[in-house]
Amino acid sequence: MSAVPAAPENPVPLPPATGAWREGDPPGRRRWYVAEKPLPLEAGGELPGARLAFETWGRLAPDRSNAVLVLHALTGDSHVSGPAGPGHPTPGWWDALVGPGRALDTDRWFVVAPNVLGGCQGSTGPSARRPGAGRAWGGAFPFLTQRDQVAAEAGLADALGIDRWALVVGGSMGGMRAVEWAVSHPGRTGALLLLATTAAASAEQIAWAGIQLHAVRSDPHWQGGNYHDTGRGPLAGLGLARRLAHVTYRSEPELQVRFGRLPQDSEDPWRGGRYRVESYLDHHATKLVRRFDAASYVVLTEAMNAHDVGRERGGIRSALARVTAPTLVAGVDSDRLYPLAQQAELAARIPSADRLRVVESPYGHDGFLIETGQVGALVRELLG
Repeated sequence: MSAVPAAPENPVPLPPATGAWREGDPPGRRRWYVAEKPLPLEAGGELPGARLAFETWGRLAPDRSNAVLVLHALTGDSHVSGPAGPGHPTPGWWDALVGPGRALDTDRWFVVAPNVLGGCQGSTGPSARRPGAGRAWGGAFPFLTQRDQVAAEAGLADALGIDRWALVVGGSMGGMRAVEWAVSHPGRTGALLLLATTAAASAEQIAWAGIQLHAVRSDPHWQGGNYHDTGRGPLAGLGLARRLAHVTYRSEPELQVRFGRLPQDSEDPWRGGRYRVESYLDHHATKLVRRFDAASYVVLTEAMNAHDVGRERGGIRSALARVTAPTLVAGVDSDRLYPLAQQAELAARIPSADRLRVVESPYGHDGFLIETGQVGALVRELLG
């Protein structure tokens, strides 16, 4: 009988069940807003104790006229600007746009960025403690829509004393919330910048998202979403969802130019090794599972699938006719996930919008995050 190998003296620790920010973690630059009353939800019921983590840059003017609302995409958070550090696993995702002398000049503008309701970086979501339960919400967390998320953000604006945003800006999922802001609260939206987004999720977008949802829920550690306090989370499923999503975020020409058919260094794809493009996807999957939560990924993806600005408003044309803010709509020319036709519809249907603006980029959907020079020019055009 062969001997059982001894366990290594220093085994590699398993990642935590969730990459969410949780009570007791360093707060970083976060502040918090807590709703005084339960938040009514569009799908029915209500969410008690709703809390939004948010960050601010600059100083609010005495007349409160210089506030800008920045809304993040699916796996973003409130940390728009600044370095990584305690409480913030990654640097600011739009750092080049926010700060003194930048497009959102914090010597002039008071920039506010909330972590979306349902998220996992300090706002109420599945990883947060359920009031009165002593454990995470997990699979009991309710279904959210973009309108619920905007309602929570309107409560934050009230708490900050901001009656009207000088600008609301967002891309992708953040753009969905931005257009909801302009339709739900036209008098509170002074200007609007919509990037790489849509008036309603398309069948193809729902299809891609549905595959990602299946990937997470098929992980044996999903446990109906009730894994947060078990020590093991659906990390493999979340990683697979991220790999699928990331392919749709980039363009085919970019992947071909960067990786082609090259193998990963010292690996042979004919003998179990990886191609470089596979290693690239593995890298992004590993990064995400260490800073995000699988159940938040599910909640936010379902909210994106539910996005339809025309729901119960007489359709998209009627809903967008409510927008009164000066508006710029921009898409990325290589975006295959949110194609330019979707932004063209927004530009055509919003009365205060002019022509569709096109961000030129080889990076696909992610171009709205990467091409900060072109995006910054749009911000300056709106804000003057």
